[in-house]
Amino acid sequence: MVASRRNYKKEYANYHSKPAQKANRASRNTARRTVKKTGTSVAGLDVSHRNGNPRDNRRKNLSLKPASQNRSYARTRNARKRNPYA
Repeated sequence: MVASRRNYKKEYANYHSKPAQKANRASRNTARRTVKKTGTSVAGLDVSHRNGNPRDNRRKNLSLKPASQNRSYARTRNARKRNPYA
């Protein structure tokens, strides 16, 4: 089976250019800056939103995790993590 080439332009047009996705991306960047301002090194780690809401940037909702842990939980339709240990 030959893997087809990924069409980034189409992917951006269909998903990443939507206003809601732009807001989520901006909020994730804000979360990363928030954690950096505390003096914590974020190199090689993801900023995890404990409740799974990328727009909830309260400091108590943010934690640092390796990408393998932060991206390993199944999501529900409303983007909440199905993780009882978050």
